[in-house]
Amino acid sequence: MSVTRSVVRGTGSYLPARKMNNRDFEGILETSDEWIQQRTGIRNRHIAAEGETTVSMAEAAARRALDAAGLQPGDIDLIVLATATPDNTFPASAVQLQQRLGITHGFAFDLQAVCSGFVYAVTTADLYLKSGMARRALVIGSETFSRILDWEDRSTCVLFGDGAGALVLEVAEGEGTLADRGVLVSHLRSDGTHHEKLYVDGGPSSTGTVGKLRMEGREVFKHAVGMITDVIEDSFSELGIGPNDIDWFVPHQANRRIIDASAKKLGIAPEKVVTTVQDHGNTSAASIPLALDTAVRDGRVKRGDVVVLEAMGGGFTWGAVVVRW
Repeated sequence: MSVTRSVVRGTGSYLPARKMNNRDFEGILETSDEWIQQRTGIRNRHIAAEGETTVSMAEAAARRALDAAGLQPGDIDLIVLATATPDNTFPASAVQLQQRLGITHGFAFDLQAVCSGFVYAVTTADLYLKSGMARRALVIGSETFSRILDWEDRSTCVLFGDGAGALVLEVAEGEGTLADRGVLVSHLRSDGTHHEKLYVDGGPSSTGTVGKLRMEGREVFKHAVGMITDVIEDSFSELGIGPNDIDWFVPHQANRRIIDASAKKLGIAPEKVVTTVQDHGNTSAASIPLALDTAVRDGRVKRGDVVVLEAMGGGFTWGAVVVRW
């Protein structure tokens, strides 16, 4: 039986030039490189320069993804930009990106699911492509979290960084089997009862301010592993596969301990886990596409590989996508 699939044509990413390592915090906070690495696995993160924004970084990542796909901006008829740090309250950063790319057809919008944003965005774009409303989509995660951090709060400001990642999805026909290239399955979840465990204490309607990020780190960690493994096990069950049938696990890069614990609980071998949190920190919606592009460009992820993407973010939101490269 012929089915419509959303196949990955190319990936791209962008990181700001400014790199901030753990020792840079030692002069401004009561912390240390050892303390940060032991609890998070993070060594470095990138910080956007003055004038660099979510949209400008998204454009750089998008152009690299288009180059990798061998396509021009005009070939795109859908843009889904996952971000919790848009350039403006409105219009959508995706529309601003559309203008920068010179695209005047199709449609573009932002998607806000915080750290789960990219998984949500891939799932959303996949549904639009399979419905016939678009043929090629740019899916992007881009964040400037450095601008919503409380730089006096050592429990949060050491965790996050800035960056952008993108991929191009294109409609293709498959046979409806596991051998098909493209998105094979997605599972999304949310539970708003946990929103105060990870949130920003501002907004246009509530305070009229941007606000700062607030997090109950132990509570987030306590829920993360169970929620992450839940949606991945659901995905495995639907496809009739197990951890030995996948080639790569590309998790949200929030904390090395969460990544390791999730892989262990799922039975995924350590050598199959793509980890970039040590170099990027937590870049929220950008973390998965940044890690994915890293693994594609260094030759780990190859055509035909089965890749699992997963994330959990504020809300709580969480989800997983399984794709054959």
